[in-house]
Amino acid sequence: MKRFIVFALVAFTGVFANAQDSTAVLSDSALAQIDTNLIQISGVVINEETLDPLSYTTVYDKTIGRGVISDYYGYFSTIVFPGDTLIFSYFGFQTSTYIVPDTLSEKRYSIIHLMQQDTLNLPEITVYPWPSREDFARAFIEMRPYDDDITRAQRELSGESLAFVAARLEGDASLAYGNTQNQYLTQIYTNRQLPANNLFNPYAWSKLIKDWKEGKLSRE
Repeated sequence: MKRFIVFALVAFTGVFANAQDSTAVLSDSALAQIDTNLIQISGVVINEETLDPLSYTTVYDKTIGRGVISDYYGYFSTIVFPGDTLIFSYFGFQTSTYIVPDTLSEKRYSIIHLMQQDTLNLPEITVYPWPSREDFARAFIEMRPYDDDITRAQRELSGESLAFVAARLEGDASLAYGNTQNQYLTQIYTNRQLPANNLFNPYAWSKLIKDWKEGKLSRE
């Protein structure tokens, strides 16, 4: 008698634990032992337009106040009663509902639930670079209409501007290392020979004279 009672308690505990696990597939006999009205509903949640699975969709049973979350492939499984209302919610999609039919004769039921993307039409917004009308008026007065992009580029890239910026740049290890490497490579290029000097290069002199005759050396 004691062995029978212990066996009955263990069996009831196992069936109750399976009922709590919404992803487990219960047998018809297990469902019948828990409640004759229980139905295990399973399905896949997919995008209505692309038919792609919606991973980790929330499936909430509004009637009994419990829910589950679909897996990576959009699959879900839960225990419901006939007539329960399931609410499907997913970020970026319209929340939809599904009512479990009360005319089902089987203990297990499968569905494919389609969800529509939620598109929000926002009003047009114009962004201005001035926070107030006063700032706009001051910027308009101080505007230089004849100072175009080319003029500003020539001013910023002039010798005086570059020298002014270079005088305030602090040397770091990378610049010093690069300068040392360039000097070393230059020495390797003229190793065991006189350094190249275009002052004694006849080809350089020939090109200079040719450019001078053709007028290419005139200052623009």
